[in-house]
Amino acid sequence: MNTNLEKIDNNQFKLSIEIDAEIASLEYNKACKKLGENVNIPGFRKGKTPRPIIEKHVGMDRIKQKAIDVLLPPIIADVISENQLDLITEPVLEAYDFQLGKPVVITTKIEVKPEVKLPEYKGLTIEVPEFKAKEDSVEKELEAVRNKFSRLEQVIGRQSRSNDIVFIDFNGSINGEPIKGGAGKNHQLDIANSHFIPGFAEQLIDKNIGDEFKINVTFPEDYHDKNIAGKEAEFAIKINEIKEKILPELNDEFAQKLGPFQTMDDFKNHIKGYVDKSQENENRVRAEKILVDKIIDETKLDIPDTMINREAKYLMEEIETRFKNQGLSWEQVIEQQGHENIWNNLREEAARRVKTSLVLSAIAKGEGITLTEEDFTLRIKELAQAYNTEESKVYEQMSKNIGLAQGLSQQIMSQKIINYLLENNEVKYIEDISK
Repeated sequence: MNTNLEKIDNNQFKLSIEIDAEIASLEYNKACKKLGENVNIPGFRKGKTPRPIIEKHVGMDRIKQKAIDVLLPPIIADVISENQLDLITEPVLEAYDFQLGKPVVITTKIEVKPEVKLPEYKGLTIEVPEFKAKEDSVEKELEAVRNKFSRLEQVIGRQSRSNDIVFIDFNGSINGEPIKGGAGKNHQLDIANSHFIPGFAEQLIDKNIGDEFKINVTFPEDYHDKNIAGKEAEFAIKINEIKEKILPELNDEFAQKLGPFQTMDDFKNHIKGYVDKSQENENRVRAEKILVDKIIDETKLDIPDTMINREAKYLMEEIETRFKNQGLSWEQVIEQQGHENIWNNLREEAARRVKTSLVLSAIAKGEGITLTEEDFTLRIKELAQAYNTEESKVYEQMSKNIGLAQGLSQQIMSQKIINYLLENNEVKYIEDISK
């Protein structure tokens, strides 16, 4: 057996392999026998069919392919190990010449990670705009809890107010033409927390039950539907019902209903702890991003188009699946934004993702950072606690979805590398003047 590894470009090799005729014929015979055991041929018992009959029934090309599937992996594995190749994807079989009685000639393409020229990534000092929670953060969190446990009470004998909930029929049009998806029946709308077009909810104040009227609004310039973005619209409205939101009092009795708290002060301290932790997490996220972005931006690296396109294709499929799961039309999105425009935007994101992955991988390799069983076990334990389930059930989910397990492993590894970077660089927090 002979092998020849030829470098094509920065990240591709052509591997030519010649396998002895005797070894190839032996594997061919094994493949033929194996396939013969799994086919039903009239007049012959399974495993007893003569080779010429099997070849005629399943085809010689299929037998050869099965033989190559057995012969090729260990040869490629040896070449990869011997040359210390860092593969991106599985090697691709490009061509083969398999004639019985002659040496088999096989050509494969191997794609490896491109060379990564890392900058200094230790001993740096980075400045991070410090996030500080607003002084009224605790009060806002308490108000959010009150809203969550509020009840709605029917309003009779007064007009709608800014903090009411209204139930409306609405029908929108532009220049007399109905807006697609711009109509609804008995829709519940929280006037103070509306996600409708700006200016819509405010025009529902000071109205009575049964009132029918028209309002005018302008769609934002950046509205997702480009056909109506920036255009003026008219909506016919009918008020069916008005309800007032009744909030619970912030007293000890309410605190006891929320968890293991004896007094409202206990609960407020709990909320303060949550706000402080959120502030700490936000500052860590900022530090991680600024540090990693600095290293990535200063890294010299030529990313092959094949890697970018593969990642962009994955992102496109991911977004399409998300839209369909939400009951939205992916075809409509393509029509509105244009396939080329979406693809080009995804390629930019894909290039950044690929570069990030290659840079972190190079750092891990250089520093000997590896994923251990303990790392994985700890993350499983955290997930079980977060979802209030048993660790065995998380493992069961992972065993059913290999992609999920691989994704989790990548997350753990990436965070481990980022933790290493934070430990080996200085973070200096400065005033955030962007507010």
